[in-house]
Amino acid sequence: MSKLNQFLSGVRVLDLTRHLPGPLATLYLADMGAEVIKIEPPTGDEARSIGRKNANGRTDFFDAIQAGKRTRMMDFTQPEEVETFIELVKTADILVESFRPGVMDKLGIGFKRLREINPGLICCSLPGYGSGTPLSHAAGHDANYLSLAGVLGATGAAEKPYYFNPPVADCTGSLTAVTSILGALQARHRTGEGCEIEVALADVVMPLQTMYIAELNGTGQSPEREKELLNGGAAFYRIYATKDKKHVMLGSVEPKFWKAFCEAAGREDLIARQWEPTPQTEMIKELDVLFAGMTLAECEE
Repeated sequence: MSKLNQFLSGVRVLDLTRHLPGPLATLYLADMGAEVIKIEPPTGDEARSIGRKNANGRTDFFDAIQAGKRTRMMDFTQPEEVETFIELVKTADILVESFRPGVMDKLGIGFKRLREINPGLICCSLPGYGSGTPLSHAAGHDANYLSLAGVLGATGAAEKPYYFNPPVADCTGSLTAVTSILGALQARHRTGEGCEIEVALADVVMPLQTMYIAELNGTGQSPEREKELLNGGAAFYRIYATKDKKHVMLGSVEPKFWKAFCEAAGREDLIARQWEPTPQTEMIKELDVLFAGMTLAECEE
């Protein structure tokens, strides 16, 4: 049986990405045995300076997402450097980049040219916004994509939305890119041809909103903070404050788990009320009182 770190043995990946989404995607590929060559500009990846510097003069964040990769510095404004890169492309299986749409063409390394050189090349781009959209050339970060998709609008206390951490859009984009690349490798195995893949970070967040989008289509109403099933509006799926000023997350969506909780808490009268319409304000108040009388350790028993 093959081991995970051998699945992509013999596969060469060129990584032209920065920050988190692309480097995390190529880290997954490296973990599966791919040879990943990280191409950086002469100034280096900005991730080298995000966070605390370690003894090596880099940040711990940078070292974490570059593990298992080789690094080369290249200046694509220099024709000879472009030609050196082209030689690498000839032996590559996958190229991952995160430039804004059109930048690769301006640098002379657009997909059309690269595919002429290597017809089997799989090129995956990770822009913030999809090409051909009004925002295609706009800058963006994780919170921008979450905001655009409505995630932040449905997250947090009723009074105001919260910052969302960890960076869900970035990490979802990484996983979507890896899934798409693995599918493209399988397709190439059948056809012998590579392809171009675009994974826009603003797009990959939308499936996270599936439940809310379905309800919007059915009711015409947008989700509201602390009023929906999974954002604090349901008593059985909510964060409660404890007696010792800590917090406990109650997650009893399945009726059998809700029943078990109610019995353990001595509140069998709440069992039949699980699916009352949200927001379940009165039941939440009752559980606020219950948990406020217990320490976190007592809740965990």
